[in-house]
Amino acid sequence: MTTFSDFDLPAAVLAELAAQGFTAPFPIQSATLPDTLRGRDVLGRGRTGSGKTLAFSLPLVSRLAGETSRRRRPRGLVLVPTRELATQVEAVIAPLARAVGLRATTVFGGVSQARQVRALDAGVDIVVACPGRLEDLIGQGAVDLGDVEITVLDEADHMADLGFLPGVRRVMDRTPPSGQRLLFSATLDNGVDVLVRRYLDKPLHHAVDSEASPVQAMTHHFFAVRDAAVKKDVVHRLASGMGRRILFTRTKHQARRLARQLTSAGIPAVDLHGNLSQNARERNLAAFTGDGARVLVATDIAARGIHVDDVELVVHVDPPAEHKAYLHRSGRTARAGSGGDVITIVLPEQQGDARTLARRAKISVRPVEVGPEDEIITRLVGEVAPHVAPAPPAQSPPRQGGGGQRPGSGGAPRRGGSRPGQRRRRSASRGGARTGAPAGR
Repeated sequence: MTTFSDFDLPAAVLAELAAQGFTAPFPIQSATLPDTLRGRDVLGRGRTGSGKTLAFSLPLVSRLAGETSRRRRPRGLVLVPTRELATQVEAVIAPLARAVGLRATTVFGGVSQARQVRALDAGVDIVVACPGRLEDLIGQGAVDLGDVEITVLDEADHMADLGFLPGVRRVMDRTPPSGQRLLFSATLDNGVDVLVRRYLDKPLHHAVDSEASPVQAMTHHFFAVRDAAVKKDVVHRLASGMGRRILFTRTKHQARRLARQLTSAGIPAVDLHGNLSQNARERNLAAFTGDGARVLVATDIAARGIHVDDVELVVHVDPPAEHKAYLHRSGRTARAGSGGDVITIVLPEQQGDARTLARRAKISVRPVEVGPEDEIITRLVGEVAPHVAPAPPAQSPPRQGGGGQRPGSGGAPRRGGSRPGQRRRRSASRGGARTGAPAGR
């Protein structure tokens, strides 16, 4: 049986892998490591959850070990499509990098760039970045890619789907052509093949499992419901189990509303969608991966690159529009050799589209009409989690009234407020001053 010690990895990296409980590599890692560790350009194709992040992190860290990068001039670059994926990739790379004396950081939009600039100023060896913010920092002179020795394009097909390929090309053009390039993608459509031809030198191809192939460990269910009311009851029932589960909706508004409904019903849930700030996204993901919530309600923003251990159930509350989205969403379960169930809720008017979706996703599944208390639902839910009373809404501390002052303002008068005489007259006309009423309104 192949183990990580069979590869030419630094002793410190092997020790870190062992400390994390990793001993035997996944197929994509076994296939690519001999070539990536020799410095060859590699095209790795594998489904989501197949272990691609560690497959490129190990050669990235191992080949950069032993040297130090100059200020603002990293030697390793990983390009990813989303902020969430950047954070998760950096979480895999960082401990391996620290083991051999390297430093890694993330670069993405939606947050202040000050911390990112400070990290680059201090000198980092590996940058995990989204193309847009990285281009901004290049334009400001905060980072130079002239020393990059290894570039990784992760989830290249998703970057193509999001329209990021022009930015990816501009970034790649700033890296030395002599450097090693690793491209990991589930498919080669939508222009990914152009990236391969333009930037990879005689790449070695390793295809472990195509994204177009359904994950064998998944069990697919299509549940037909009579109407929207039954659908709501079925969804709430499916969300009520002990294990982690992800519920996908079509819109941001639906995700936010369903998360609130579940939480109010005693099922702690958090939402993840494009309207959230980066801090809110990270906070909600932390709650889902920790003990704060066992249900994540998400739009397709979470369908790619988000890895959470032990997601036992994925529910397509709204069936996706096309089969690739179905496979990407479904890939949040049955990861790393584990099993999982995937459920699609189908209203009467969606049955034709659901049949087309199943055919294009190459899955064989027969729709079953269900209600919330049916045996198949009960079996999928398993043990029902205890009811958790929703936290009361946060109460603002009472303000001190009078004098036109803000609490804690040290007596400074509030600008733009009413004159004292006017305020007294207005209060008197209402039957006296109100305790705690904000002054100056």
